[in-house]
Amino acid sequence: MATGLLILTLGRGTKIQDLLMAEDKEYVGTVKLGETTTTQDRQGEVVESREVPDFSEGQIRAALDKFTGDFYQTPPMVSAIKKDGVPLYKLARQGKEVKRDPRLVHVYHYELGRVELPEFDFRVVCSKGFYVRTYAHEIGQELGCGAHLAALRRTKSGKFVADGAITFDELKHGTRESVAERAMSLADVSRLRGV
Repeated sequence: MATGLLILTLGRGTKIQDLLMAEDKEYVGTVKLGETTTTQDRQGEVVESREVPDFSEGQIRAALDKFTGDFYQTPPMVSAIKKDGVPLYKLARQGKEVKRDPRLVHVYHYELGRVELPEFDFRVVCSKGFYVRTYAHEIGQELGCGAHLAALRRTKSGKFVADGAITFDELKHGTRESVAERAMSLADVSRLRGV
């Protein structure tokens, strides 16, 4: 369900992985209104279905506006955050739910795209630690009909963009040399980031 940019670090590059992952992200996705799921995305089981009113673009924008700037999000159970050393998603698979502390996140900008109810497309530029599944879920709550994330693509992470990145097929089927030619050195990364 989720596609797009994934930063892979090798060798000495692993020392800056945390730094790279701490940068802002950009996503494009699709929200499906009228259904809430156990995972806040289309891969979960539907737990509630509601009729979707004939929302105008203005009403959807008003809901999106409530989730801009600084606000708190409670991480979903299907996240990699650890509770007593165990990732939450593993507890969720066991049918367990634990208390999660809300985290401060930031949305710098959003765009509303295609609106074909019960779905709409969006683009969002956000801080690290932002949960797009939870964003979709909260928008559904704000609109009063429930929602889940139907599709997601990370298009940008810091200065890295998905367009032009090596594809999974190229990585899987390429030769060691062809993959190495596409890799960026630490110096390349520093120049890209303007460091």
